[in-house]
Amino acid sequence: MTADWEERLREHGFRITPQRQLVLEAVEALRHGTPEEILVEVQRTASGVNLSTIYRTLEVLEDVGLVTHAHIGHGAPTYHAVDEHVHIHLVCDRCRAVQSIPAGVAASFVAALRDDYGFRTDISHVSVHGHCRDCEEAPRHHEADDPL
Repeated sequence: MTADWEERLREHGFRITPQRQLVLEAVEALRHGTPEEILVEVQRTASGVNLSTIYRTLEVLEDVGLVTHAHIGHGAPTYHAVDEHVHIHLVCDRCRAVQSIPAGVAASFVAALRDDYGFRTDISHVSVHGHCRDCEEAPRHHEADDPL
C-alpha cells in the first residue's frame, strides 16, 4: 500500500479511518475497479460498508492524490492507485481486459495538442478502446459482434 497514505490524509486535514484504509487497499488489490467492484472487495472484510461510503472515500482519496480515475467504459469511472508512472488504459471491447501502458507512448500526440492547439491534456484519464492482441488473433465467429 502507498507508504505515505496516512501522512497524505493528515496533511490535508483528514482523519485516518478504517474505511479509508480498506478502500485504498481494495483499489490497490483490484488495480482498476469501479466503485461497485471496490465495494465488493471491501465487504469481504467489512460487510457494513455501503456504496455511498465508497464514493465519499474515493473522493477524499482522489483529493489527496492517492487514487485517480479514468472513464474506461460507459458506466461508472474506474479508480486506480496513483503511482509515479502516469499511464494510459488500453481497453479491449471484446474481453473487457484493461492494460496499462506508459503515457510516454503518446508523447508526440500530447505535444501536438499543446503546440498546435494550445491544449494541455491530463493523459492519466485517457483510455483507448479497441481489441487486445488475444482477441484480435482469436478466430471470429460473428462479424455482427464487431462494430469496427
